[in-house]
Amino acid sequence: MELDFITQNAIIYVLIAWVIIYVTAKGLKLQKYGVEIKPYSLVYKNKQVNSVLIRVLSRTKRGIKVFADVSVIAGFLMMGYAFYFLLNNISNFFVAQDEFAELTLLIPGVTLTSAPAIAFFLLSIPIVLVMHEGAHGIVAALEKIKIKTGGFAIFIALFAGFVEPDEEEFDKAKKISKLRVIGAGATSNVMFAIVLGAIMLTNPIFGMVLESMPLFGEVILNTFYELSQGVLILSIIPNLGAEQAGLLTNDVIISINDIPIHGPADFPILNPGERASVTVLRDGQALEFGLEVMSSPDDPERGLIGIMRDNSIPYKPVMDFIDWTNVDFNVSMFLLWLWMISFFIGIINMLPLPILDGGKFIHTIIDKRISDNAVNQVMWGIYAFTFVMFGLNIALSYVKSGWFTI
Repeated sequence: MELDFITQNAIIYVLIAWVIIYVTAKGLKLQKYGVEIKPYSLVYKNKQVNSVLIRVLSRTKRGIKVFADVSVIAGFLMMGYAFYFLLNNISNFFVAQDEFAELTLLIPGVTLTSAPAIAFFLLSIPIVLVMHEGAHGIVAALEKIKIKTGGFAIFIALFAGFVEPDEEEFDKAKKISKLRVIGAGATSNVMFAIVLGAIMLTNPIFGMVLESMPLFGEVILNTFYELSQGVLILSIIPNLGAEQAGLLTNDVIISINDIPIHGPADFPILNPGERASVTVLRDGQALEFGLEVMSSPDDPERGLIGIMRDNSIPYKPVMDFIDWTNVDFNVSMFLLWLWMISFFIGIINMLPLPILDGGKFIHTIIDKRISDNAVNQVMWGIYAFTFVMFGLNIALSYVKSGWFTI
């Protein structure tokens, strides 16, 4: 399928947007307000963050204490889930490829190429980063670790947030205090995703996401959604296989070649010239038809059975107190992106890699227990294993589907 004009030129539009941001920042002389402006980045640091965090803490200290303790346990759980997901996904590629989840790095203009996808990503990232870094900062204030500066950075189309604790105070802090601070960021993201996910359980679109979510997704899907039985035939295309076989409008297709059909995504790929067995429900009775798959007029290599089908999402929420049909589709998609970004940034951030919280988490646990040289060797061994595992997931995704974009 050829990419449309916007998709083909997405990276150009991203770069044009960056030039506009850069020129605007220069024109407004944002340097006077503490913004460091470079051709490839904008960085803002604020030294008043610590006093703000202390004021917030004074009003919510009891709840923050509970959250800080939960963050330590959650840190281990999120790291375990991240490892399980990546290892299980590699296994699926070789033993159950239908269950293999394709991974790609989300880069505006490169892997994010549609205008809506880029917009939803750019809107979600600042919200997630503020929560992540704010959680680090507020728990640091609880543990009496001073935050020297806090702020954000924009690298063309990539965002980063940060809080910089006083290194001396952080190094002197108890090990449990360090673990609370480190685990707080990812924990805040996942907790927010859980709350948002509870709301999204009323949305049929969310069921499609849960379908491919490992470990918990299928359990949640089966608990909170009812799966429709079959796909409704809206009309029959003249002179193709379905009409010749005797299928009718309002028949409900429940299987093709013995493959259960719950929604449009379940339809198998059919080749022109082959015979297909189609089972439908008609007036409550199951009927089986054999038909010839014919070529699509637009693409001779694509097989058609000759129907116009209902492409509705097959998942019906058990909790339907929100009527999403009256909500703009873009709102649903933004909330879905916000959930996805928040959940997966939280989980992936707990992988033990040098730039992620997971690396600091593991380092804090083993530090002082063995020699500094042994700590470095253990950490680089863990980093190497994690990097290979993460990279292999992306490489296998490329092997399965090539360079795919969103």
